[in-house]
Amino acid sequence: MIEPHAPAPTGPPRTRGEAGRSQARLPVRPTTGRFLVLAGVFVCAACGLVYELELVALASYLIGDSVTQASVVLSVMVFAMGIGSLAAKRLRCRAAAGFGAVEAALALVGGCSAMALYAVFAWTGDWGGVRSGGPRCLLVGFSLAIGLLIGAEVPLLMELIQRIRRQDAGGAVADLFAADYVGALVGGLAFPFLLLPQLGQLTGALLTGAVNSVAGGALVLGLFRRDLSRRGRRLLLIANLAVLGVLAAAAVLVDDFERAARQAVYGGQVRVALRTGVQEVVLTGGGPGHPVALFLDGRPRPAGRDGSRFREALVRPAMSGGPHARVLVLGGGDGLATREVLRLPGVERVEVVDPDAALVRLARRDPALSALNGRAFADPRVQVRTDDVFRRLRQTHQAYDVVIADLPDPTLTASTKLYSQEFYGLARRTLAPGGRLVVHTGPVTSRPRVLWTVEATLRAAGLDPVPYRVAGRAPGSARRPGGSAETSGAARDWGFVLAARDRPALTLDPHGPRPRTLTPQSLRADARAAARTRVRGLKPSTLVHPRYPD
Repeated sequence: MIEPHAPAPTGPPRTRGEAGRSQARLPVRPTTGRFLVLAGVFVCAACGLVYELELVALASYLIGDSVTQASVVLSVMVFAMGIGSLAAKRLRCRAAAGFGAVEAALALVGGCSAMALYAVFAWTGDWGGVRSGGPRCLLVGFSLAIGLLIGAEVPLLMELIQRIRRQDAGGAVADLFAADYVGALVGGLAFPFLLLPQLGQLTGALLTGAVNSVAGGALVLGLFRRDLSRRGRRLLLIANLAVLGVLAAAAVLVDDFERAARQAVYGGQVRVALRTGVQEVVLTGGGPGHPVALFLDGRPRPAGRDGSRFREALVRPAMSGGPHARVLVLGGGDGLATREVLRLPGVERVEVVDPDAALVRLARRDPALSALNGRAFADPRVQVRTDDVFRRLRQTHQAYDVVIADLPDPTLTASTKLYSQEFYGLARRTLAPGGRLVVHTGPVTSRPRVLWTVEATLRAAGLDPVPYRVAGRAPGSARRPGGSAETSGAARDWGFVLAARDRPALTLDPHGPRPRTLTPQSLRADARAAARTRVRGLKPSTLVHPRYPD
């Protein structure tokens, strides 16, 4: 009897990848294995998004201008994810081993990224002065590396899912992306509401890396261990244990590291360092021979002789040339501008609006800072509100003789709305007849466009602005790592704009106490110096079209 021939294969020929793919030998049922793979996708997606948000948050804090930093990090990551997906095609024949190696590398790079970036910032200097190379390249490098590894996950996970149970590509992609997107949602919510407030940026990143390593290693060594040789299993286990060891050691040392880095940035006299719901507040000095210095999100408030000159230039011209019984201070939670206001006679009521309750509490209770601000917040004429400045201006129906905007730099994305035409329109509405508004704009020599953008915006809001420029400490004492509070953050100059419904007089009240650093003659010279920096043709900044350059 002749044996019949085997039936000829039908359908299109299988590709090399399909020919090499066989059903995985699992220690559990295929349904359970498929669920475990999707659970791994969920966890890895959550960790990946935490890494992205961590880089954006840390870069925004250290460099500033969060829109730019978010754009750089996210665009580089998305680009790298595409490259990583293409590169992972070569690993599909060893999908389990490749996925385990990718997750171990991602856990190490992502978990340590925050510490590495903060270390570079602390020991190499201020990022704001680095326009190319150095720390900014490190930020791009981490974004690129993390993006490559995240991108490599998807094709490898797709291969593992198909090895458990073959199904149409559309259904597999739908299941994979559903788990991925839900994981991203959880990671995106966990970062601002759990990791950042409870653990901080450094410990949060380390914990995320540990979770990433455990999830990836457990999935491969537990579910797909038969796909690996004995040597491969041993190497992957050693790699994950090494990653967990590095992350655990970093977590144990993170407090000492943070103290050392903080001293490198602020000097050795750090007395208070706290992360509020609004910003990081650091207070240094206060002892014999160590003057008090305050840093908000790493940026120094003017101190010493510069501080006196800055606050006199901010407050005195606005308090002169008209009534000043009712004063509104926007920002100024440290109490220093309020102290300058209270030095002048005729002040009946001062309202201070600052969103940071912790800073206001520190200004009240810290002995050195309260002595520096003359315990201004204890004066019965002063009422302090912890509220959003924009919201307070929108809701108030009171009229003020003077509005002093002691606000963060307009080039910071979070502060741009406080230098917009809409904001100045609300401020104009609160001005009593003859009332004045004063705004500071940051350094003029290095950023004249900011001063004149503020001037154009005030003019668009219906106010008549008068810019002036006041010189600060002489150049040559720029901030450097380890520099003392006295020499940190010195400025060449500051720009200010005094505005009112009708053109205000730039003068000093002859009946008030004599200023320590200003004279009527110097103010007029300051106005002429500002006029020489004029940049023409600038448009006003609005909420939907901010125009302040970084």
